[in-house]
Amino acid sequence: MALIVQKYGGTSVGSIKKIRDVANRVLEYYKEGNDMVVVLSAMAGQTDSLLRLAREMTDEPDPRELDVLLATGEQASVALFAMAIKSMGYPARSLLGFQVAIHTDRLFGKARIHDIETERIKRELEKKRIVTVAGFQGLDRKGNITTLGRGGSDTTAVALAAALKADICEIFTDVNGVYTTDPNICPKAKRMERISYDEMLEMASLGAKVLEIRSVEFAKKFGVPIHVRSTFTKERGTMVVAETEDMEKVLVSGVAFDKNEARITIRKVPDRPGIAGKIFHPLFKSGIIVDMIVQNTSEDGQTDLTFTVPKSEFKKTLSIVGQVGKEIEAKEVLGDANIAKISIIGVGMRSHAGVAQKMFETLAKENINIMMISTSEIKVSCVIDQKYTELAVRVLHTAFGLDHEQGQNSSA
Repeated sequence: MALIVQKYGGTSVGSIKKIRDVANRVLEYYKEGNDMVVVLSAMAGQTDSLLRLAREMTDEPDPRELDVLLATGEQASVALFAMAIKSMGYPARSLLGFQVAIHTDRLFGKARIHDIETERIKRELEKKRIVTVAGFQGLDRKGNITTLGRGGSDTTAVALAAALKADICEIFTDVNGVYTTDPNICPKAKRMERISYDEMLEMASLGAKVLEIRSVEFAKKFGVPIHVRSTFTKERGTMVVAETEDMEKVLVSGVAFDKNEARITIRKVPDRPGIAGKIFHPLFKSGIIVDMIVQNTSEDGQTDLTFTVPKSEFKKTLSIVGQVGKEIEAKEVLGDANIAKISIIGVGMRSHAGVAQKMFETLAKENINIMMISTSEIKVSCVIDQKYTELAVRVLHTAFGLDHEQGQNSSA
């Protein structure tokens, strides 16, 4: 007997029939003697529908009230799921975030989990009930309902698995695992049997949408094994686990891309202490996340500074930086929203040289210009013209041997 936490996304519970199908799947595990905790997202399209309603009411919905509204999507899912289980003759109990309770900070719309009380879930499990918990939501120290942001149900599931010391956390979605890249762009993409926490963190942060990044952070911190698999098949998916020695034999595990970034350049910035702080402090105060930063060599006491931000924050960033540019007497502020970030990821990069060079040469052969570069121990990222995204993904996938079965780009 095992304690299993499962999470089913919006497409998995997108209709009454699909909810019944999920209930039947969960019952297969339950009948084998397992304790089951099931985290559900809102039904597909429900969160967007609620957002539209809020924006029909007002152009700028109050963040607290918006969280109260959005939390109803998951509330409907867990209630319907518990009804389905009970209609099949088995015990179930639905719980909302505040009933568990899942404690968060007070950042409405993007709340972070602080801790989780497990007593009530354990009591329900002792009564042999299937417990279904609303994903995406919690409560702050003043008792307000909060939501965790897009993909927050993944975080709920992994955090619960960590708090309950579950044997495994299974994330069910509409794909059957983690792929070497997006199969819609590269038909030769392969499903990975295993991927390390660090590689999955990089892929999630670089545009891969299989898992929400905070869920992987929780999994790594608490050693929770995650099994990413499809709701619609019985096939095994991809295990996200701690790194093992054999993983380093593969130089590159995957190719990620992100079209949702924009580039800002401030030209002829005075090159003196404190200027960078003046530029980035107002962005920090506005909650704008800055990604890549490149500063040119100083010439005649001036330099150019280029950085990337989420495309959704492009206009806001231009406005803020435009004002700062006047204050620091920069020559001009330029923006480009037609970029993409292409990245290669692999723990094998830690111990092998020449990976970045091979990436640069591969892109050069296709006349793809590199605008910016950033690196970490296990990834290399390049900003390129957005129109070359698909081509770049495919040629890099081929260059690093990912068109073949895993292990073909091994250094051994």
